[in-house]
Amino acid sequence: MAARTVLGILLLCIFVAPTVAQDAAETFGCEANPTGNPIGGGEGYSDIRTSGDFTVTTKEELLEALKNAQAGQVVFVPDGVEIDLAGHEDIIIPQQVTLAGTRGLKGSAGARLYTTWRQSHTMFRTGGYGVRVTGLRIEGPYGERATVTDHTGGINIGHAYCEVDNCEVSCFSYYGIGGAEGIIGMRVHHNYIHHCQRSGYGYGIAASGNFFSVIANKFDWCRHHIASSGQPGSGYEAAWNFSGPNANGHSFDMHGGRDRGDGTRIAGDYIHIHHNTFETKVRNIVIRGVPSQGADIHHNWFGPAKGNVTSGGNTKAWRNLYGSEKTMDSDPIDWRKD
Repeated sequence: MAARTVLGILLLCIFVAPTVAQDAAETFGCEANPTGNPIGGGEGYSDIRTSGDFTVTTKEELLEALKNAQAGQVVFVPDGVEIDLAGHEDIIIPQQVTLAGTRGLKGSAGARLYTTWRQSHTMFRTGGYGVRVTGLRIEGPYGERATVTDHTGGINIGHAYCEVDNCEVSCFSYYGIGGAEGIIGMRVHHNYIHHCQRSGYGYGIAASGNFFSVIANKFDWCRHHIASSGQPGSGYEAAWNFSGPNANGHSFDMHGGRDRGDGTRIAGDYIHIHHNTFETKVRNIVIRGVPSQGADIHHNWFGPAKGNVTSGGNTKAWRNLYGSEKTMDSDPIDWRKD
């Protein structure tokens, strides 16, 4: 617990926003995206693999390559390839191996790795630290809102310093991308994540007991685009993301102690939400308790939703724009004064 407290303090020092003065450089929402790559990835993305140590075009070749790939190697799936992985679960991507496609290169949609299997399972799991999944379409079997019995997940990150970028991840009833407790350095950036919207679950990104970054993604048709268990050690930075109009639950979420039933009000350690554009018609940010190190919410553009931010305490929301007129918040919300 002491180590987690120290981590929380360090994260607070690193990510807490300074007092902002209005000047020509001040921006709101995701339009001024400074990453150098397009929000949601795709056309214009700069870091695209075009070859690998293994080139695979069939299910058998893919599974065999992932069994044999060594640290530093690339398993490459060319443009136009579609591989049905129905009946397979927990496919391991080994430590420091990259699984890559060409999404965004000369109009490429990226190879499609999909499953039609409607049994509860996770499609891919990391087998060690430093895994990267990039430039692919990862597609599950169910993208609707109705409650179903199966819980499907796309990519489960269970190790440090793993990355999912420039992918299209869709149609998983539980989560598109998941993060396990205790890992560090999980990065999810420049992806298009959509149709993870099953009632009661439906997370674009779901994590537990870790701090992760969510940068320059495009989200739509999810119940919650980002969610965290909120247990000690939890938190995230979400910046320069676009949240589309079709969510069926609040966009960015942090669970509290009541959700976990642990007798606390803790909703993670630290949360930093800035420079995001929300076109959702439902509530945008819900912190379901009190983050122990605080939450800072600033320089976002909140579109048509009413009641944009809710928190149980230790949260400040300031210098955000609201509505189609993009009016500035005249009275910042500061639960830290409670």
